[in-house]
Amino acid sequence: MSMGETGAPKAVSAQAVAGGHFRYFDFVMAAFVTVLLLSNLIGAAKLSTVAGFTFGAGILFFPLGYVIGDVLTEVYGYARARRCVWAGFGAMLFMAVMSWVVVSLPPAEGWKGQAAYEAVFGATPRIVFASLLAFWAGEFANSFVLAKMKVWTEGRHLWTRTIGSTVVGQGVDSLIFYPLAFLGVWEDWQVATVMVTNWAMKVGWEAVLTPVTYAVVGWLKRREGVDVYDRGTDFTPFSAKV
Repeated sequence: MSMGETGAPKAVSAQAVAGGHFRYFDFVMAAFVTVLLLSNLIGAAKLSTVAGFTFGAGILFFPLGYVIGDVLTEVYGYARARRCVWAGFGAMLFMAVMSWVVVSLPPAEGWKGQAAYEAVFGATPRIVFASLLAFWAGEFANSFVLAKMKVWTEGRHLWTRTIGSTVVGQGVDSLIFYPLAFLGVWEDWQVATVMVTNWAMKVGWEAVLTPVTYAVVGWLKRREGVDVYDRGTDFTPFSAKV
């Protein structure tokens, strides 16, 4: 869908572009799912301490998922962002199931990598459940807040809604994930410290990346030719309909 590659994007309602085709939506969706899977696979359960701050290693790139989620909602509207959240949820679930299957396969005689493989890919069902639930709730909270704020601000002050939605979305994510995944495994103070520190660092990352978000959003809106507003949108999360 393009209404002028070099001109200003046209402000439209989400209903006006429902079922329309966008040039770059599939690429943004693929980037969203890729970052999501990597953040959960590589850094979800590792604790690191740098300069006295303790945090989960996934903080290095997990916030990129929220940045891309902001871009999806800001450029393409809540319904398409919702579709991406469900795609990411399905990808995470498939990854979790296949990781369990592969780890459970009996190792070949003489192969000595089983323990290391289990350490990397053998996430407990508790962590998997916590991760899935936290992602689902956090991303929908993030997208909902951003879409609503865009209407309230009439499209002005993008930074207020990208940071504001991240404060809420990452807050929901952290409040669900860390207690569900690690209470009783880590010390209570560790859970609280990592939860608050990660939330603050993720919001900080969002703020630092604001110029990048502005550039990507502006470029996509110009290339797609539209600026989508979620007026009259059905905000139920229990749908993948565009």
